[in-house]
Amino acid sequence: MVGRRVTEIAMDSKSLRISIVEDDPATQEALRLLIDGTSGFHCAGVFGSAELALRGLGDAPPDVLLLDINLPGMPGCDAVRLFHDRHPQMAILMLTLYDDEERIFASLCNGARGYLLKKTPPAKLLEAIREIGGDGAPLSPEIAHKVVRLFREIKPVEKLDADLTRLEVRLLSLLADGFSYQTAADEMRVSINTVRNYIRSIYEKLHVHSKSEAVSKALKARLI
Repeated sequence: MVGRRVTEIAMDSKSLRISIVEDDPATQEALRLLIDGTSGFHCAGVFGSAELALRGLGDAPPDVLLLDINLPGMPGCDAVRLFHDRHPQMAILMLTLYDDEERIFASLCNGARGYLLKKTPPAKLLEAIREIGGDGAPLSPEIAHKVVRLFREIKPVEKLDADLTRLEVRLLSLLADGFSYQTAADEMRVSINTVRNYIRSIYEKLHVHSKSEAVSKALKARLI
């Protein structure tokens, strides 16, 4: 029995820890059951508002925070910046019923790393959580196209002092459209290691430290 318990603890230590901020009890429970019922995932906490989550996360934030955009009290799109400032290593994945352009843009500018519609199938949601936990930036296809268009329409063109190759620009364009590293590799017909090499080169040239920063700079400079 002791040996079994030690094994379970070892498995838990490797699991991706996810907290949920959602005010609807049925959605809370559905997400909790999905996460705890999937190997490699662990629900670290459920909160009914941003205020409760800001107090409840303490000094041990999860790997991923699922944050509803429409919450009682402080809206999720406004709370993102507070979560990001307090726990910059925590990946924030926004969930919403509607593809509200203004709130999408605000959330991503305030530090959210991904954005999915709540109608996303469970398997796709788990894939997105796994991706964002590994420095990915998942976006529902409907939202990815809106984000790219919004950046192009709203943001002024910024001069970019970097000589990116054609393939590096192609990769950034795919990432902006919501592709993961693996799906981008498949689309470009190269290996995942080649994509990672491109990413390292892009980071160095653009002086950034994350995929979201790289995509943001490329969009502002109209490279993609």
